[in-house]
Amino acid sequence: MASAFAAATSSTATAVVLPRLPTTTAVRCSALPHLPARSFSPSIKQVSVSRRSSVFQIKASEDASSPPDANELFNDLKEKWDALENKSTVIVYGGGAVVAIWISSILVGAVNSVPLLPKIFELVGLGYTGWFVYRYLLFKSSRKELATDIETIKKKIAGTE
Repeated sequence: MASAFAAATSSTATAVVLPRLPTTTAVRCSALPHLPARSFSPSIKQVSVSRRSSVFQIKASEDASSPPDANELFNDLKEKWDALENKSTVIVYGGGAVVAIWISSILVGAVNSVPLLPKIFELVGLGYTGWFVYRYLLFKSSRKELATDIETIKKKIAGTE
Protein backbone atom coordinates (compact mmCIF):
# COMPACT_ATOMS: atom_id res chain seq x y z
CA MET A 1 0.00 0.00 0.00
CA ALA A 2 1.08 3.52 -0.53
CA SER A 3 0.07 6.72 1.17
CA ALA A 4 -0.41 9.89 -0.77
CA PHE A 5 0.48 13.32 0.47
CA ALA A 6 -0.70 16.37 -1.42
CA ALA A 7 1.45 19.45 -1.48
CA ALA A 8 -0.47 22.53 -2.56
CA THR A 9 1.20 25.43 -4.30
CA SER A 10 -0.29 28.72 -5.35
CA SER A 11 -1.79 27.47 -8.64
CA THR A 12 -1.28 23.70 -8.90
CA ALA A 13 -1.51 20.69 -6.66
CA THR A 14 1.11 17.97 -6.78
CA ALA A 15 0.56 14.49 -5.36
CA VAL A 16 3.56 12.75 -3.87
CA VAL A 17 3.33 8.98 -3.45
CA LEU A 18 5.61 7.42 -0.83
CA PRO A 19 5.86 3.70 -0.19
CA ARG A 20 4.66 2.60 3.22
CA LEU A 21 6.79 0.21 5.25
CA PRO A 22 5.09 -3.11 5.86
CA THR A 23 3.78 -3.39 9.40
CA THR A 24 3.94 -7.18 9.65
CA THR A 25 7.71 -7.49 9.53
CA ALA A 26 9.64 -6.61 12.65
CA VAL A 27 12.98 -4.86 12.50
CA ARG A 28 15.38 -6.68 14.78
CA CYS A 29 18.88 -5.95 15.87
CA SER A 30 21.02 -9.06 15.65
CA ALA A 31 23.01 -8.16 18.78
CA LEU A 32 19.94 -8.46 21.01
CA PRO A 33 18.45 -11.85 21.88
CA HIS A 34 14.87 -12.60 20.91
CA LEU A 35 12.50 -12.51 23.87
CA PRO A 36 9.24 -14.44 23.77
CA ALA A 37 5.98 -12.54 23.83
CA ARG A 38 4.80 -11.79 27.32
CA SER A 39 1.68 -13.61 28.35
CA PHE A 40 -0.29 -12.85 31.44
CA SER A 41 -1.15 -15.95 33.39
CA PRO A 42 -4.41 -16.23 35.29
CA SER A 43 -2.51 -16.64 38.57
CA ILE A 44 -3.99 -13.43 39.94
CA LYS A 45 -7.14 -14.31 41.78
CA GLN A 46 -10.08 -12.13 40.91
CA VAL A 47 -12.50 -11.25 43.66
CA SER A 48 -16.11 -10.96 42.67
CA VAL A 49 -17.79 -7.57 42.98
CA SER A 50 -20.37 -8.81 45.47
CA ARG A 51 -17.70 -10.25 47.76
CA ARG A 52 -15.57 -7.11 47.52
CA SER A 53 -18.48 -4.85 48.34
CA SER A 54 -19.46 -6.99 51.32
CA VAL A 55 -15.94 -6.70 52.75
CA PHE A 56 -15.82 -2.88 52.56
CA GLN A 57 -19.04 -1.54 54.01
CA ILE A 58 -19.25 1.95 55.39
CA LYS A 59 -21.78 2.70 58.08
CA ALA A 60 -22.64 6.14 59.34
CA SER A 61 -23.18 6.47 63.06
CA GLU A 62 -23.38 9.15 65.73
CA ASP A 63 -20.50 9.09 68.17
CA ALA A 64 -18.67 11.52 70.42
CA SER A 65 -15.74 11.98 68.04
CA SER A 66 -17.85 13.62 65.32
CA PRO A 67 -16.83 17.20 64.49
CA PRO A 68 -18.70 19.93 66.39
CA ASP A 69 -21.46 21.88 64.78
CA ALA A 70 -20.65 25.35 63.43
CA ASN A 71 -23.05 26.96 65.89
CA GLU A 72 -21.38 25.18 68.80
CA LEU A 73 -17.98 26.33 67.63
CA PHE A 74 -19.18 29.92 67.20
CA ASN A 75 -20.81 29.92 70.64
CA ASP A 76 -17.66 28.50 72.25
CA LEU A 77 -15.49 31.19 70.63
CA LYS A 78 -17.96 33.88 71.69
CA GLU A 79 -17.83 32.68 75.30
CA LYS A 80 -14.04 32.68 75.29
CA TRP A 81 -13.95 36.16 73.74
CA ASP A 82 -16.37 37.47 76.36
CA ALA A 83 -14.25 35.94 79.14
CA LEU A 84 -11.14 37.89 78.03
CA GLU A 85 -10.28 40.92 80.12
CA ASN A 86 -7.74 42.59 77.81
CA LYS A 87 -9.29 42.36 74.35
CA SER A 88 -7.27 45.27 73.00
CA THR A 89 -4.00 43.42 73.69
CA VAL A 90 -5.23 40.35 71.80
CA ILE A 91 -6.27 42.52 68.84
CA VAL A 92 -2.90 44.32 68.81
CA TYR A 93 -0.94 41.04 68.97
CA GLY A 94 -3.08 39.46 66.26
CA GLY A 95 -2.77 42.51 64.00
CA GLY A 96 0.96 42.65 64.63
CA ALA A 97 1.33 38.99 63.68
CA VAL A 98 -0.56 39.54 60.41
CA VAL A 99 1.57 42.61 59.57
CA ALA A 100 4.79 40.74 60.43
CA ILE A 101 3.86 37.84 58.15
CA TRP A 102 2.96 40.26 55.36
CA ILE A 103 6.26 42.19 55.67
CA SER A 104 8.29 38.97 55.82
CA SER A 105 6.64 37.71 52.62
CA ILE A 106 7.51 41.01 50.90
CA LEU A 107 11.08 40.75 52.17
CA VAL A 108 11.46 37.16 50.99
CA GLY A 109 10.06 38.10 47.58
CA ALA A 110 12.53 40.99 47.28
CA VAL A 111 15.50 38.82 48.23
CA ASN A 112 14.33 36.10 45.87
CA SER A 113 14.23 38.54 42.95
CA VAL A 114 17.95 39.37 43.29
CA PRO A 115 19.73 37.02 40.85
CA LEU A 116 22.56 35.55 42.97
CA LEU A 117 21.22 35.74 46.51
CA PRO A 118 18.84 32.72 46.39
CA LYS A 119 21.65 30.45 45.17
CA ILE A 120 24.03 31.79 47.82
CA PHE A 121 21.43 31.27 50.55
CA GLU A 122 20.82 27.76 49.24
CA LEU A 123 24.54 26.96 49.44
CA VAL A 124 24.75 28.42 52.96
CA GLY A 125 21.74 26.29 53.99
CA LEU A 126 23.24 23.13 52.51
CA GLY A 127 26.56 23.84 54.22
CA TYR A 128 24.92 24.40 57.59
CA THR A 129 22.84 21.25 57.17
CA GLY A 130 25.97 19.24 56.41
CA TRP A 131 27.75 20.71 59.43
CA PHE A 132 24.76 20.02 61.71
CA VAL A 133 24.54 16.38 60.56
CA TYR A 134 28.28 15.92 61.09
CA ARG A 135 28.29 17.70 64.46
CA TYR A 136 25.12 16.33 66.08
CA LEU A 137 23.70 13.34 64.20
CA LEU A 138 26.57 11.26 62.86
CA PHE A 139 27.98 9.90 66.11
CA LYS A 140 26.08 8.42 69.04
CA SER A 141 27.80 10.56 71.69
CA SER A 142 26.95 13.75 69.82
CA ARG A 143 23.32 12.63 69.49
CA LYS A 144 23.18 12.26 73.28
CA GLU A 145 24.71 15.73 73.64
CA LEU A 146 22.04 17.17 71.31
CA ALA A 147 19.28 15.45 73.31
CA THR A 148 20.57 16.91 76.59
CA ASP A 149 20.86 20.38 75.00
CA ILE A 150 17.26 20.15 73.79
CA GLU A 151 16.07 19.06 77.24
CA THR A 152 17.83 21.99 78.95
CA ILE A 153 16.29 24.42 76.45
CA LYS A 154 12.85 22.89 77.12
CA LYS A 155 13.36 23.37 80.87
CA LYS A 156 14.42 26.99 80.37
CA ILE A 157 11.36 27.72 78.27
CA ALA A 158 9.00 25.96 80.69
CA GLY A 159 10.62 27.75 83.62
CA THR A 160 11.33 24.58 85.61
CA GLU A 161 15.09 25.16 85.76
